[in-house]
Amino acid sequence: MGFAQLVIGPAGSGKSTYCSGLFQHCETVGRRIHMVNLDPAAEHFSYHVSTDIRELISLDDVMEELGMGPNGGLIYCMEHLEDNLDDWLDEQLENYLDDDYLVFDCPGQIELFTHVPVLRNFVEYLKRKNFTVCAVYLLDSQFVSDVTKYISGCMASLSAMIQLELPHINILSKMDLVSNKKDVEDYLNPEAAVLLSQLNREMAPRFGKLNKALADLVDDYSMVNFIPLDLRKESSIQYVLSNIDNCIQYGEDADVKVKDYIPEGDED
Repeated sequence: MGFAQLVIGPAGSGKSTYCSGLFQHCETVGRRIHMVNLDPAAEHFSYHVSTDIRELISLDDVMEELGMGPNGGLIYCMEHLEDNLDDWLDEQLENYLDDDYLVFDCPGQIELFTHVPVLRNFVEYLKRKNFTVCAVYLLDSQFVSDVTKYISGCMASLSAMIQLELPHINILSKMDLVSNKKDVEDYLNPEAAVLLSQLNREMAPRFGKLNKALADLVDDYSMVNFIPLDLRKESSIQYVLSNIDNCIQYGEDADVKVKDYIPEGDED
């Protein structure tokens, strides 16, 4: 049985940077992971890519040969991958052992993990291959500067949970850009009353019922919470990785332990 992370999130949320930081951390601690690029538009990587979708199809080729735009071309590429799961990807996965750990760096096109079935079918394929998979959803920490942006990020996260039906970890990325870490505390485990109050302050009174419905939706699911990630700190990366490992029961025989992550400066 293999293990896998499916790294998803909006464009610019830091998915590839997260993958790079994770790869470097695992190299440092002597842990072996394999990075798989699923973005046919990717150009450069700061980590070693074990398997690359561009060996099968690339966005540039699709746009040039079929005259498609970037959005339609990317959907075409992912559907082409779906059509070749039992051929090309089967051959790629033969290179890995039963207990190998794969990290799939996915494109940032939001419809891929909210309503287009490509990634869902990809997940089902991995399950048939006896992979235990965790969805890792990244949201830019700058979203918490505006409660309306934060709510939209939460809705996309919930949509991905429902679409993919996987163990799910939400990460608030780019914490190194947040000057005051206390500003994000209310958003790590959001409460309906706090969200509703902030939404009502930001939006016109006529949106009151909509605001309450959105805040209640986040609260009713009780599933939207975020782990802050600061890639400058090894302890932050390890804390995130430990939570993901626990989700997929990786290293269960080694008795993986998780302790609370305390941001630097808050130890006292």
